Amino acid sequence: MEATIRKESIDAKEFYPTDLYEYSSQLTDGELEVLQDMRTALEEHVYPVINEHYEKAKFPYEAWNEVAKSRFMDDPKLFEGRDNELKTSELFNVFRYFELAKMDPSIATYYTVHGGLFYASLLYGGSQEQIDRWAPKVKSFEYSTCFGLTEPDHGSDIAGGLATSARKEGDYWILNGEKRWIGGADKADEIVIFARDEADNQVKAFVVSGKSEGLSVENIRNKISLRMLANGHITMKDVKVEDDRRLVNVNSFKDVAAILRTTRADIAHLATGLAAGAFEAALRYVKQREQFGKKLGSFQLVQEKLAIMQANVNACLSYSVRLAQMQEEGKYIEVNSSLAKMHNALRMRETVALAREVVGGNGITLDTDVARFFTDAEAIYSYEGTHEINALIVGRFLTGKSAFI
Repeated sequence: MEATIRKESIDAKEFYPTDLYEYSSQLTDGELEVLQDMRTALEEHVYPVINEHYEKAKFPYEAWNEVAKSRFMDDPKLFEGRDNELKTSELFNVFRYFELAKMDPSIATYYTVHGGLFYASLLYGGSQEQIDRWAPKVKSFEYSTCFGLTEPDHGSDIAGGLATSARKEGDYWILNGEKRWIGGADKADEIVIFARDEADNQVKAFVVSGKSEGLSVENIRNKISLRMLANGHITMKDVKVEDDRRLVNVNSFKDVAAILRTTRADIAHLATGLAAGAFEAALRYVKQREQFGKKLGSFQLVQEKLAIMQANVNACLSYSVRLAQMQEEGKYIEVNSSLAKMHNALRMRETVALAREVVGGNGITLDTDVARFFTDAEAIYSYEGTHEINALIVGRFLTGKSAFI
């Protein structure tokens, strides 16, 4: 019998030098191995083409396909000792987003709409038959998927304002309406579409083929943030969807909110990785750049900004890891997800601004990497609940009074 050759254990402290409180030390050897493979693929295939694709506002699909080969959703090492083979550990999920966003926020967001929003909708809303039907192809990246909730006239007020309609006719549903800001819609094989049932006025969810007759996608132009990722404007005119494509456990907006409680945590993790990416890029720069006969990193004011950025990364990791631990225990609490997204996005925004400051004029070019993080942070700050919406969720918890309207 041939002996199994195992990789040498990875030192988490060396692998994540900006994780000063060593949260990554709780990852398993298998999880660290997958993260290492993932990082290697990102560095070898994505990083060399980022600036070119950013300038052209094109997503690097060939490079992404190489990253997907690291199997960061379905590698058996991720499920060793776990009963649930549909989901990785929540702690691994933190560092999965950390790796993706630390490389590039558009790359991380592309994964979010697929492995976060679509997959969470399927696991929460689908029957066992539906999960068995789609989950393997999502986990393996055989399918590209996305999530259609927001609309041209409804974003923050989508709970009461969702206008896309669904009408049952025999064994089919007829969908009409528009969705906007849908990441990856132009390439999606399957899209979760949320629509209001004309019969009971309740929100339902449908897995709609991206090639459906009557469904069209127009990409939004002239973006300054997440330029590489295409955000689509979806128009549906009498789109016919089989009844077995309705996610049976989504029967009201309360169910949609339950999905968002999960995915909002993902964006808190993404914001953490983005902050780390900006900080590490700035740190590399100030160690190399000379001004007034000294390295920039030797000046007091620069070190003070670096210290704040490091503190922000650790604070964001603290929120992400503790939230992950609670969710691993089955505690999906709306106020906790909103607090983490609000805090981490705010600290992320401060961090990218400080990174841009210490890099100086070169911080507005793509050459230092900081500019990508600086512009992309604006999109992360707004999606999955704006700062204000998440603050009002926390405020409602604190006071017992809703201030939304």
